[in-house]
Amino acid sequence: MKQTEKTLVTLLVLTAGAVGLGLYAYFGVMKPEEVQAEQKAQAEKLFATDTPGEKPKEGATTAAPVFTQLTVQAQGVTATLEHQGDTWRLTSPVSGPADKWAVDSITSQLQSAKFKATIEEAPTDADLEKYGLKPPVFMVAAKAYVPDASGGGRDDPARQHTVTLYGGIENTFDGSVYVRREGDPRVYAADGSVRYALEKDLYALRDKEFLGLDEASLKAVEVKARTNAYAMERDANRAWRLTKPTAMGADVERLKRMLLALKEQRALSFPSDSAEERTKRGLDKPWVDARFTLDKGEPVRVRLSQVQQDGAAPQVYALREQGAEATLAEVPESALGVLDVPLAELRNKEVLSFKREDVKRLVFHPGAGGAPITLAHTKPDSNTLDGWQVEAPKAGKAQAFKVGSLLSHLDNLKASTFGEASPKKWDRYGITEASRGVSLQDASSKELARLWLGGEVPDKPGHVYARGSYAEVAEVELARLGELPARPEDLLEASPASAAMDGGSPTPDGGATWGTAPPPGQTRKGPDQP
Repeated sequence: MKQTEKTLVTLLVLTAGAVGLGLYAYFGVMKPEEVQAEQKAQAEKLFATDTPGEKPKEGATTAAPVFTQLTVQAQGVTATLEHQGDTWRLTSPVSGPADKWAVDSITSQLQSAKFKATIEEAPTDADLEKYGLKPPVFMVAAKAYVPDASGGGRDDPARQHTVTLYGGIENTFDGSVYVRREGDPRVYAADGSVRYALEKDLYALRDKEFLGLDEASLKAVEVKARTNAYAMERDANRAWRLTKPTAMGADVERLKRMLLALKEQRALSFPSDSAEERTKRGLDKPWVDARFTLDKGEPVRVRLSQVQQDGAAPQVYALREQGAEATLAEVPESALGVLDVPLAELRNKEVLSFKREDVKRLVFHPGAGGAPITLAHTKPDSNTLDGWQVEAPKAGKAQAFKVGSLLSHLDNLKASTFGEASPKKWDRYGITEASRGVSLQDASSKELARLWLGGEVPDKPGHVYARGSYAEVAEVELARLGELPARPEDLLEASPASAAMDGGSPTPDGGATWGTAPPPGQTRKGPDQP
C-alpha cells in the first residue's frame, strides 16, 4: 500500500472516531442532561401540563390547562366543585354557585406556581408529621385537560391531567409552606401564596352574592313584607306594570336598583339547613316573602327573617329556594328593607299613559274661558310631523317642530311626587273641567289620555297640581311640560306676509328667513327702512 493510501485510511479512521465520540457525547452525556433539566423543570411545577408524545412546534407555547374539577379539603370538610358551562358550581357537600374569586385563585396558583426547593428526598413518617403532612393541613385535587389547536381535547385521555397536592404547616422562617404531591415521596417548599390560595374552607368556596337576580330574565315579581305588599309583571310589550295593590305603570329603574341592592347582600355565614333550623331562625313566619318568576326555569323564592336570642344583637337570615336547590345564610340587617318598598317608589312617575304613535288629534284647553285649540293629523296612517293641521278656532298648517316638542314633553312628563288618591273634590287643587290642559285622541276622536293643570303647589315654586291618567293628585314641574299654546297663533305656521311684517326677508319660495334678534332697546327695521 502506498503512503498516500495509508494516510487517507488513517484520516477516515480518525474522522469516524471523532463522529462516534461526538454522538456519544450528545446522546450519552448532553441528551440525558437535557432530559434531566426538562424533568427537573416539570418537577418544579405544581401542575405539569405537557402532553406525552406531542412535540410542540417551534416557537409555540404550551396551551394553558382548562380545569374541569376541583376537590378541596380544609378544616375537616371536603368540597367538590365542577366547571359547568361558563361557571363553577359546588356539587358536594352542598349544591350551589361557587365563589368565582376563590376558584380563580386556586386555578391560577395551580397553573403558575412552582416548588421553591426540595426539603426531603425520602421523608420518614416522623418527618411528615414534623412538616404537618401526616395528616395534611389541607388538600387540593385538580383535574384539567390541555386543549389542542382547535380548543378541543376535553374527552381525550392523552390530554387529561390530574394532580393531588397535600399542604402542611407554615415555615415561620420565610413564610413558605411544606407541600407534597401524590405519587412523589418528596417534601417540597412552596411560596406562602400557594397556601393562601389553596387552603379554602367551605365558606370561602361558596358564592356570597347568592341572592342576585337579573331583571332581564324576570317576568313577574310578588312581594309580601311587614310594611308593604305589591306585585308587578311585564306586559305584552315587555314593559313593567304594577298589578297589586293597583294597576299602573312600574318604575323599571327603581326595580333594577332594588335587585342590585338584593344582589349586594353578601352572606356573612352559611348555617346548616334543615326544617328545624329554618323554624329556629324565623323563616316559617318571615318578615319578607318574595317570589320571582323567570322567563325560563323554575321560580325563585326568597324569604327574610330577623331573630334575637338571649339578649344578643338581632340577626337576619335569608333563604333562597329554586327547585330542589336551597341556600340558607346570615345576611346584613339592611337586607330586610331591600324588598320592603312603598308603592310610591315603585310606581312609574309618568303622569300620562298613551302610545305616541296612536295620537292623531290634540285638543288644547287654554283655561280662563279660552276657546279650545284643535289639531288633527291629516295623514293618520303616517307618523310624520308635517301632517299636523290646526282645525279650530282658526285653520292652518301647524308648526311641525312645535307639535313634536309638545308631544315629546307630554310623553315624558313625570311627577315629582304623587299625593291624595282618588280625591272627591279635585277643585281643592284648582282642577276643574275648565282648567288648562290637553286631551290626546286617536283618529276617531277617542280620548287616549287627558291632562288637567291646577293651582300652584305651596312651598314648591314652579310646581303645580295635575290630574292625568291615574287617580292620584300629581305634582309636576311646569318647566318639564313645555309651553302649552294659549291661542292658535302659537301653533300656526306664519304666513309669508306676516313673516315679512315681523322682520323676515321673503325667500324665493314665498317663505321668510329670520335673522338674529335686534340688540336690546332697538326695534327691527323693515326691508324698506334705512
